[in-house]
Amino acid sequence: MLVFVVKRLANAAMVMLVVAFIAFLIFRFIGDPVNLMVNEQATQADRDELRTRLGLDQPFAVQYIRFVTNAVQGDFGISYRNQQDVMTLIAERFPATLELVLAASILSLAIGVPLGVITAIHRGRWFSEALQFGSILGVSLPSFVIAILLILVFSVTLGWLPAFGRGETVQIGWWSTGLLTESGRRAIVLPAIALASYEITLVMRLVRAEMLEVLRSDFVKFARARGVPRRVIHFRHALRNCLMPVVTMTAMNVGTLIAFALVTETVFQWPGMGLLFIQAVTFADIPVMAAYLCLVSFIFVALNTLVDIVYAVIDPRLRDATA
Repeated sequence: MLVFVVKRLANAAMVMLVVAFIAFLIFRFIGDPVNLMVNEQATQADRDELRTRLGLDQPFAVQYIRFVTNAVQGDFGISYRNQQDVMTLIAERFPATLELVLAASILSLAIGVPLGVITAIHRGRWFSEALQFGSILGVSLPSFVIAILLILVFSVTLGWLPAFGRGETVQIGWWSTGLLTESGRRAIVLPAIALASYEITLVMRLVRAEMLEVLRSDFVKFARARGVPRRVIHFRHALRNCLMPVVTMTAMNVGTLIAFALVTETVFQWPGMGLLFIQAVTFADIPVMAAYLCLVSFIFVALNTLVDIVYAVIDPRLRDATA
């Protein structure tokens, strides 16, 4: 088991080194940091002094090692646009993104699981086929289209929910939350639905497939032969046996939701990391872009590594297969 864990951690470290190299190339070859940081009145001596202070006069390998060392310590430099520490900016925006992602994940399970059970139990019925058709639309439509439609219906036409912003927030230590205020809870509804739309269809289709597989198993047939009520078969036996892959997929997709929340955050002007990244791209704020890339990649790698280790603990055969 120890060898398996060490191998997985080594693979994760290699992936992060590759990601750090890509982020460093952004620093190195996309624009000149000196030109972006100094004003137009700066002399050549000022430019040379800043270049030396940033270490840009050092060889490529030395700069890369310094970048990796600083990144491990959470130091990605100063934002060109805001002239603030990059990790401070990300720490201010991270609570908004995490709350949005958690709300979308809970919403995807709360809606996707019941719809998957309905389409599996009532297979072939007209409403089951309609839900299947709706799931195809949910997968096909881009999230920004769904977001705009939600704004048009619930904000512009009905006026029920706000179209942008996070609402009023409450500061709890370094963490800011809008879930403790009325305006904050109303503001998160539409972005969470837009972000969860794709995830809902995935959960629904996965639950349906797993439910149909379990309902065809021998122990379900035996339970039916014994006269066990359908409700008990469907919800105590079948559903319980198909939830493991659903929960696993939802946990692993947290990284995906964080990565692709930038579209939803841009449409709703949600003050999270995604909106910060879009603004960084607009203004060529390279330190913020590199930090966002490394952070999202770390979340992906950490979640996948954790799932691999948990699976290996549950099923020892996986350790032997990947040894």
